[in-house]
Amino acid sequence: MNTTIRRTLEAVSSRGSGRIGTHAMRVAIAIIFLWIGGLKFAPYEADSITPFVANSPVMSFFYGHPDQYKPHLTREGELKPAERSWQEQNRTYIFSKGLGVVEISIGLLVLVGVASRRLGLLGAVLAFLTPFVTLSFLVTTPEVWVQPLGDAQYGFPYLSGAGRLVLKDVALLAGGWLVVADSARAVLEHAARARSAAPARSTLAAGT
Repeated sequence: MNTTIRRTLEAVSSRGSGRIGTHAMRVAIAIIFLWIGGLKFAPYEADSITPFVANSPVMSFFYGHPDQYKPHLTREGELKPAERSWQEQNRTYIFSKGLGVVEISIGLLVLVGVASRRLGLLGAVLAFLTPFVTLSFLVTTPEVWVQPLGDAQYGFPYLSGAGRLVLKDVALLAGGWLVVADSARAVLEHAARARSAAPARSTLAAGT
């Protein structure tokens, strides 16, 4: 093997490189939650998640009329005052803002994990669990699959734009677990150092 290639591979596979990758994953996850959470305060984003929430057996109760959403759907960038009025009555925007607060909080907790082990672990666990909810939309939301509108390809396994958006959370799930493992390791290492330091403090106190 070429010496340059071997040294490059050794550098990439080093423990330090792995740490950089884990921290980069932590920052990436935080960016996703912070950015998407912030967008939840925009009406167009709130409108776009309506099918997911309305069809979810664990979230549909947040809406006033979850069974009536289909005639009131709009495309991104499209403003229809009548449909927006219906969404307000449906409590779409209230729910979306609440969800945004949750997502921003998770993003901040994950980011704080760089400095705080325990808060970072909490954020990592929440970031890992969140994709289980979003991936369930592949089962509960009809709009994640191409609809039978004349083309030969529809239904499973043909994901629509909404379905492709949901599927990306498989990567978020895996990345979340890496950050959970790293945060748990940091908590355990800190606890071990604290235990080893305790006898030394006791001996010093006894000597005085």
